[in-house]
Amino acid sequence: MRMRIVRVALAVAALALATEAEASSHREAPFIAKMPKVDNTDFYMFRSYEAGRDQFVTIIANYQPLQDPYGGPNYFTMDSDALYEIHIDNNGDAAEDLTFQFRFQNALGGAGGAGIDIPVGGKMMNSPLVVGNAAGGGVTPFNLNTNRHVNETYGVKIVRGNRRTGTAADVTHVIGAGIPGATPVIFHKPIDFIGQKTFGDNGAVFAPNYNAYANAHVYDNVIVPGCAVAGTRVFVGQRREMFAVNLGAVFDLINVPLDATGLLEPNGGTANLYASGVGAKNVTTIALELPIACLRTSAAAPVIGGWATASVRQARVINPQATYAKPSREGGAWVQVSRLGSPLVNELLIGLKDKDRFNSSEPKDDAQFRDYLTHPTLPAIIELVFGSANAPAPKGTSFPRADLVDVFLEGIPNLNQPAAVKEAEMLRLNTAIAATPRVNQYRGQAGLAQGTAARGLGATGCFVDAATPTAKKALSVAGNLLSEGGTCDPAGFPNGRRPGDDVVDIALRLAMGYLLTSGDATTGNPDAAAGNLPLGDGVQQQPSDQFFEGFPYLPWPNPGAQTP
Repeated sequence: MRMRIVRVALAVAALALATEAEASSHREAPFIAKMPKVDNTDFYMFRSYEAGRDQFVTIIANYQPLQDPYGGPNYFTMDSDALYEIHIDNNGDAAEDLTFQFRFQNALGGAGGAGIDIPVGGKMMNSPLVVGNAAGGGVTPFNLNTNRHVNETYGVKIVRGNRRTGTAADVTHVIGAGIPGATPVIFHKPIDFIGQKTFGDNGAVFAPNYNAYANAHVYDNVIVPGCAVAGTRVFVGQRREMFAVNLGAVFDLINVPLDATGLLEPNGGTANLYASGVGAKNVTTIALELPIACLRTSAAAPVIGGWATASVRQARVINPQATYAKPSREGGAWVQVSRLGSPLVNELLIGLKDKDRFNSSEPKDDAQFRDYLTHPTLPAIIELVFGSANAPAPKGTSFPRADLVDVFLEGIPNLNQPAAVKEAEMLRLNTAIAATPRVNQYRGQAGLAQGTAARGLGATGCFVDAATPTAKKALSVAGNLLSEGGTCDPAGFPNGRRPGDDVVDIALRLAMGYLLTSGDATTGNPDAAAGNLPLGDGVQQQPSDQFFEGFPYLPWPNPGAQTP
């Protein structure tokens, strides 16, 4: 049976379900689209694959989607009236056991914090720019009171137990050579990449001066109360937007051609992250690297769940005579407005009318969203757009969709499901599964040709056809690893998520029944006939040049301007 699928089929649902959705969790719900500073765009959690760091887990939460690098004069500071949080559930009960809280402060630089003034006609006048002055020029790592007009700092706390009523303590760092900050509880965030001239770069593609400046803000001597293992690292700063999706074509009514054969070219096509336009944008990254032993309860309970949120105060009163320090007054309880665990859940599975409710909810209350997983609309929309002969949605015995409950609500048995689990949407990671070296991650695997259908499936590729064609696929790791020439990469999504995991391709195949089927309409399960199609959006992740080998993994941001 000849299947005709457009390369960006997954994005059809994004368009049909919520026209405001962009990329992974970029503007995914109507209300959060009004508050970009607290919009959580992507959440990553994976066992570190940097050399010598295999006993650590890296957690990354990105905020402020699709930043134009030239976004001056104010650029993209974090919201000093918001609370940014990363939550960990390490016993499967759908409630946070550990929460890392980040609060930001934006203060004027200059003498006494009064701002940077410039002499003009015999008077000293306040500069309109966030960095630089007539005498000093650009920025070096920590000339905070000379050339930075806005100094952005942050504090970190760990809360054990309930995020609001648990026991809180300051996360600190050791002050030493090259470490910014006069106190151990204050962390510094580098200014955004205004442009190469500001940072004294000579036009080199990789902007070495900004890179050195940003790297100086990686804290590698962080002390977490209650964690006896040393080595925690923290970084907050601007990074390049790395979510691979062809946004322009997607939202222009899927404006891409069919493959020449009528079949989707498996993970192929010529589009890449940069050509799609997304790679020209930036985001703001909160990154933590923590010892595995400090996240899980014991080696016997290796699965942890994670998600990120942002909250604002319940009330806001606008100051009619606004000042830099007080444009408004915030008060009342914290109210959660953004939430992200597994990618694409709110975007492509939750109905439009419930997207804001999902963003304000906690995992422990996710029973209210269960029907969206057991009876997803995404496959039905794809079938509606492309026809039942070309893209048949799962039917009949597929319902209720227990496979999607496993992936998004409970974890997959024998992969990343806790021994005792309550249904809740979060990103789950089995910390007992070793990291896959970048060279063996899917797009860096030389043994798989570009057109190989299983390329890029992450842990999904560990599921192979069962003995009976109509049976559910079975987990198979032994002898099936990428390094052994197979399809299995158990350290990838949906077992956690790494920056290079092409979650669009994976999520599309999962939604269309990949874990249900072991064939097509003529040779396998007729109720999941499209599950084995090599679906994707035609936009490639390229870990070999897009991602670092180590913390914070995401690459330096795009500059606002390059030196002529």
